Order: sequence, then C-alpha cells, then structure tokens
Amino acid sequence: MEQRLESFLTLCDTMHYGRAAELLNLSQPAVSKHIQALEAQYGVTLFTYSNRHLHKTRQGEILEQYVQTLRYNEEKLMERFCEQPSRLLRIGATKSIGEYVLLPNIKRFLMSSGNEIEFLVDNTEHLLELLDHGELDFVVLEGIFNKQHYDWTLFRNEPYIGICAKSHPFAGKTVSIQELLDDRIILREKGSGTRKIFERELQNMGFTVEAFRKQACISSFEIIKSLVSDGYGVSFLYQAVTKDAADLAEFTCPPLTGVHEFNAVYLKNTDVGSVAEKFMSL
Repeated sequence: MEQRLESFLTLCDTMHYGRAAELLNLSQPAVSKHIQALEAQYGVTLFTYSNRHLHKTRQGEILEQYVQTLRYNEEKLMERFCEQPSRLLRIGATKSIGEYVLLPNIKRFLMSSGNEIEFLVDNTEHLLELLDHGELDFVVLEGIFNKQHYDWTLFRNEPYIGICAKSHPFAGKTVSIQELLDDRIILREKGSGTRKIFERELQNMGFTVEAFRKQACISSFEIIKSLVSDGYGVSFLYQAVTKDAADLAEFTCPPLTGVHEFNAVYLKNTDVGSVAEKFMSL
C-alpha cells in the first residue's frame, strides 16, 4: 500500500502527527504533506482541530474504512500471487461466544486436513481494533458495533437473562427495576459486550449502574457464576453461559432481559462474508 495511505491510517490510529511520524520513521512535515496530498487529490478535508485536539471529519472516516479494506484485500491478493493460498483462519470472539458457543465449530473446522486457526477471546472494543488493523479475518460479537462501518452475518439470536441463587427471592420470577436496584449487581468489565448491552438497556430506562446500591466488577464468567450461586448478588448473562449451571436460577426484568444477536463481523467490501458463513454453519 502506498506511503500516503500508510501515513493516513497511522494518523487515524494515533490522532497525533508527532506520534504517527515516530511510528512511520518519517518527519512530522512529511506526514503532513501526505495528508495534504490526499486532501488535494480527493478535494476534501480529512482532519480538523478542535480545542487543540485532532478529529476525523466524516470524509476522513469514509476514507479510513476504504483504506482498511484496501489493506486487507491487498494482503489476501499477495497470498494468491505467491501461490500459497492461506488455510489459516484468524477469528476473534467475545467471551460469551468464544468460551461457551464456538468450540464445536472450531473442532469441525480443524477436522479438514490443512486447516489452521488462530482464535482470540477478548472484549468487543479490542477485537474491533484488531479487525480494523487487518489482524483478524472476522470477529463474532455479542455486543454493540457500528453497522454502518462493518458488514456482518447473523449467527444466531440468544436469550439474555438475569441470574441469581436458587434460594434468591427473584428465582423464576419477573422483577421490576426498583426491586433490582436494592441488590448487588455483578458486572463484567468495561468494554465487554455483555456489559454494554446491560448499560444500554439500563440507560434507556433512565438509569446508570451507579443507581445500584452495591456493585462488583468481575471479568471471569466462572467467578461471576460462583458468586451469584452463593448469594453475593445477581447478574445478567447470555443463556449459553449458564445452561449447565445447575446451582443457578433465572429471572426476567424487561427490558434488561430479552433476546440479542450474535453476529460475525468483518470489513466492508471483502470476500470474508462467505468464509464466515461457512465457518458458522459447520
């Protein structure tokens, strides 16, 4: 990919001309000239300053999306020219999906001779960052993502439920938000898809997590389930995470509980969609 576009993507990542120049081993004026040349070529403004901070314009966001796709497609083209078609599939998934849903698909994929896989379980924000940098072919998300920036394929719809100890007064019931606020809420870490879904629905009701009398933040599903089963609080997880937990009970609290999408997400204008669909249908 040409140097001007490399400079542009690096500046998009850093949003700082000096840091971009350091990463590219160029002078800051050279990076500025690359950006100015792109702006002149396309007749648009790609970046603006506000309160001494650099911001992408809408045109800058459009070009960023285009160049990310260009970089990914160029890498795949080089693999074909080298007559070494890659059988390596690089997939990322959020914890709910990666740890509790996709193992059968991975096993069936690896049954074919020559297939190789790199599989990363991480939170939504980091997975999308790696996807943007071309370091993953596609990611499978439970969380919220920008559907204008990416293409996606629906994997399945999954119930999102409240969980509590079997002896808890909520067990098997529908509870109100007012009842819920008096209990301890056990949340996943910031950036996780599970937490983003919860915070979005809570905000739609006019609340934030600070409305709960007591809170705990835990990144491990197994620890969350153990704490909940022992009566230390309640939580909200996808049903796939709790289906084998005999010591937990479910409850509902609309609209916090409901059904949400699991999606395979990939860069626009690539041929990854067919690859993702094939993997998800294994």
